Amino acid sequence: MRFLSTLRLPLATLAASLLAALPATQPTAQANDFLAQVGLSQPLPIALSQTLVRLAPSADPRVLELAASALACAEPDAERLAVIDFSRPSSEPRLWVFDLSQDKLLFEELVSHGRGSGDAEATVFSNTPESHQSSLGLFRTMNSYYGSNGYSLRLEGLEAGVNDLAYQRAIVIHGADYVSEAFVQQTGRLGRSHGCPAVRQEVTYPLIDSIKEEHYLFAYYPDPEWLESSAFLRCDRTATQLAMH
Repeated sequence: MRFLSTLRLPLATLAASLLAALPATQPTAQANDFLAQVGLSQPLPIALSQTLVRLAPSADPRVLELAASALACAEPDAERLAVIDFSRPSSEPRLWVFDLSQDKLLFEELVSHGRGSGDAEATVFSNTPESHQSSLGLFRTMNSYYGSNGYSLRLEGLEAGVNDLAYQRAIVIHGADYVSEAFVQQTGRLGRSHGCPAVRQEVTYPLIDSIKEEHYLFAYYPDPEWLESSAFLRCDRTATQLAMH
């Protein structure tokens, strides 16, 4: 990620620190007050965030609230949403797939990060080709296809300068043999990709089929600059127009 200017760094750092300090059970109304104070977002869509929290009680409610906010900005009537919490180590489930139209949690899964992003934990993210780093932010899913990694799903990054080179970088969802509980038991972490969110081979087909073609993926990490500047967390008109394009 590009460096913050010295003028923006204090606010961004404060925002990330305060968000991390909020209790996991922080009520949505109080979270709204916090986000309004630091200027990250318009008020969160309470119904949607509460639905996500109810369906995935093992996930961090703060992450799900931000995912709900970004999705409501992009497409309030979206039927499917996948959420990745890269603040968790790769040895833990950190991918959730929601069917919002049926009010169901479809998947709770392990997911890899790029080898350029870190070892057991991802800490560095970028939009840079050949960096082998994962990207943050809101993506729209595209078509499935068969490639060098087998059955895969193309992703369209919607955030300029953050993930909008995902298609050119071939950042896709695919299955991998290094994503498994057995691999974690042997090494203490998952294997790492070239930046793709790889999943267990056993769930590749049903997971990809559940979110392919015009659904959404939200990838989170408490990166101060992204939290401060994301158009979808602020929900400005440009972001909405881009998502509807």
